[in-house]
Formats: sequence, structure tokens, C-alpha cells
Amino acid sequence: MCESVFRTVTSSQVILKELMVPAYANFGGKVHGGVILSLMDKIAYTCAASHAKGYCVTASVDSVDFMNPVEVGELLTLYASVNYVGTSSMEVGIKVVSEDFKLGLVKHTNTSYFTMVALDEETRAPVKVAGLQLENEEEIRRFVMGKLRKKLRRGHQQDIIDLGKKLDLEHTLGELEGENCLLPPELVLPY
Repeated sequence: MCESVFRTVTSSQVILKELMVPAYANFGGKVHGGVILSLMDKIAYTCAASHAKGYCVTASVDSVDFMNPVEVGELLTLYASVNYVGTSSMEVGIKVVSEDFKLGLVKHTNTSYFTMVALDEETRAPVKVAGLQLENEEEIRRFVMGKLRKKLRRGHQQDIIDLGKKLDLEHTLGELEGENCLLPPELVLPY
């Protein structure tokens, strides 16, 4: 793709609305989190593919913390926007709200960030995507925050790798005392 191609944030923003039906309920009577995650993945793909003008895959998802339960009968609205663009990857921010028609209540259920990668449909190799044309302070803030999250994700992944390499089983076994686990008798340290 030509490096001088830029697309606006608004050109790929997506809103998805879906009524939460009884088939979506979990054993507790609330909407199953997996249903919401599936809708989030669908809107992340739609938003990223719209920006990339091609096939995209989900590379990672930042934490998804459900702040409020979603009830059967509520209208779930998902808002997706490309916040940050790298070479072939994009961060798609997703905000989810639910609305109870009867009570007129709107609840913010969660916000999450999906990293999507544009791929060539035949080779499945990453392809360059258009840059992001930032048009206001909010879009600039989101772009900068997306870049920071990308840096933090990479650093966090490396920290976990480094900690795993330094893992001292004897020291770690001592730290497991009082934890909710049962060790094999041959590994219990005599203290």
C-alpha cells in the first residue's frame, strides 16, 4: 500500500446494536460473557477490515472486565473505533453499553482494546495498512494512548519471559505455602 494513504478515524467507526435474547442467558440468568466477547470480536473485525480495506485477524485482546451484568431483554450497543495504527496492526477500541428500555437505564458494561492485524488473503502474510488521519484532540489522545499500550504490552510480555527464565523452583515452592494448591509429597520442602 502506498505510504501516503491515510484514512480518517470516522471512516471506519462502527456501531453494532443487538437485543439480548433468552438464548444468550447463562445459568445465572444473565447474558453469557462469551456472547458479548463474540460480538466484540465481530465489531473489532468489521472496524479493522473497514480501515484496512481487507482481511484482518485478532492478534490480542487486552483485559475484558465486565463492570455491570447484561440482562436478557436489554439492548446491547457496541462502539468500535481504530485508535492506533502501526505497520500492519491496528488497535481497535471498543465500548459496550446496555440499555434497559423499561427503566430507561443505560449501563457501561466494559471497554476493551483489540489488536487486529491485516493479512493478505492468499499468503496470510501481514500487509501494510493506511495511516490514521487524526482530526481532533480526542483522536490524538487515543492514538498516543494506543501507542503506549502497545509499548506496555511488549514490555509486559518480555517481563513474563524474563521472570520464567529466572524461576527458582526451590524458592517458588516456599512461596506456595498458604496458597490454594496441593503439592506432590516429594516436592514438599522440610521446614
